[in-house]
Amino acid sequence: MTDLEDTRAANGGGTESGGTEVASAPFFPAAPPEAPVTAPPQSAAVVKGRIKIEDEVAEKVAALAALEVDGVADLGGDAERALESVRERIGVGQRRGNQGVRAKVTDREVAIDVTVVVEYGRVAMEVATAVKANVARQANHMLGMRVTEVNVTVDDVSLPGERRRPSPAPAPAAEDAESPESAAIAAGQTGG
Repeated sequence: MTDLEDTRAANGGGTESGGTEVASAPFFPAAPPEAPVTAPPQSAAVVKGRIKIEDEVAEKVAALAALEVDGVADLGGDAERALESVRERIGVGQRRGNQGVRAKVTDREVAIDVTVVVEYGRVAMEVATAVKANVARQANHMLGMRVTEVNVTVDDVSLPGERRRPSPAPAPAAEDAESPESAAIAAGQTGG
């Protein structure tokens, strides 16, 4: 028996086994069966209700995305930064995470305005272009909405030696505050 006859016999199509001879080459495997198209499972039924994303959420996402860009020293216009400086000095309130950002959410679309301060020595147009792209990308990704526009205003240039604005971080809760002893242990400093 030849290899061809062995293969045909193994497939049930050899002449000795009483099967009909197939004209096509038996060496090519059959095409894989197509996956059946099924309806979504019943547990994923559509539930009535609505989802609303507040403007403040979009503003905070955009602010964090703008601060990720190299060359952005701070957010906000002169008045916002002055007010924030006074609030810091007198210790009233927390730093707003959406300072210098305005967003308008309508249906499944969002329009964003960002005001930035560029670090001295950076090309303002390049920084603004990078801010525009990163804000649009992150807002689209994190909000799941279509970003219709991102308007970037460069309001100021930070002077050399000015500190860069730290990224907004949540304030630690009173029960999360570390004692000086636990902070020293975590840093590897022991009292012996």
